[in-house]
Amino acid sequence: MSEHGETDGTDGRVTNAAADGDENAADRDTNGADHGDENAAADGDAVAIRRPPTVLVPVRVLEGQTLSASLVEFLAPARVVVLGYHVLPEQTSTEQAGLQFEERARTAVDDVAAVFAEAEHETDAGGSVETRVVFTHDRDQTIERVAAEVEATAVLLPNPAGEIDDVLVALRGAVDTRRLADLVATLAHEGIDVTLLGYESESFDAASEVDRARRRLLDRGVSATRLAIETGTSEAPVRDIVERSAEFDAIVVGEGGRTLFSQIVGDDADRVAAGAVAPVLVVRNPPVDEA
Repeated sequence: MSEHGETDGTDGRVTNAAADGDENAADRDTNGADHGDENAAADGDAVAIRRPPTVLVPVRVLEGQTLSASLVEFLAPARVVVLGYHVLPEQTSTEQAGLQFEERARTAVDDVAAVFAEAEHETDAGGSVETRVVFTHDRDQTIERVAAEVEATAVLLPNPAGEIDDVLVALRGAVDTRRLADLVATLAHEGIDVTLLGYESESFDAASEVDRARRRLLDRGVSATRLAIETGTSEAPVRDIVERSAEFDAIVVGEGGRTLFSQIVGDDADRVAAGAVAPVLVVRNPPVDEA
């Protein structure tokens, strides 16, 4: 991928900017190592969040898509990368689209970034915001590629949001609970309640994973009075998450296998996006060298 906007030959034309003026922001905290919060917890010490989580926020930049003020405030403590994308007809080249639409797209994505920057300033949230603009023929490939490039902890499905006071964290398969806890503890500031919901299966011990996630959230400073726990079974966990979304203001799920990720952000996302009435954060699996 080029830093200067030429076609990368894979899926789109890309331009980059660090909205907070830090040209090295994209490389920030990429070498942090986890030293095991289990030992620290055993010693009674609080576990610091290893690095500010990064949330990739895809926005249909030429379609006027916006984010609610409450969702922006919720995400403001994180490092946010706003990905302004536009899917092109097959016959339209990325170079042609860049010449025609780049200035308009850049203005639109900068407007979104400015809202995040203002929220971070007003709330002293401590996060940062960066932007990218992509013209692509394949949205799913673009989102996955950029998520990997910026080392995103999670990808946002930005459904409409009101005030965010209750967050559902749904565990239905293997997930890195350290990354999940870093994300949730960062975003779940004072006044936000968190429900950990685990789905039992033959291959997944939900009770153990929910307990592990709970302990890691407690270790990171989340109050026990703001944590609730549920476990159960479901033949269709994704459908159940969609149905439960009406009870909560935001949803956090693990990426799990390729199937769940495609259901959330891929071509098969239509029923999830249409059914869920809350924004969804998909926690990505860690890179191999971090696992």
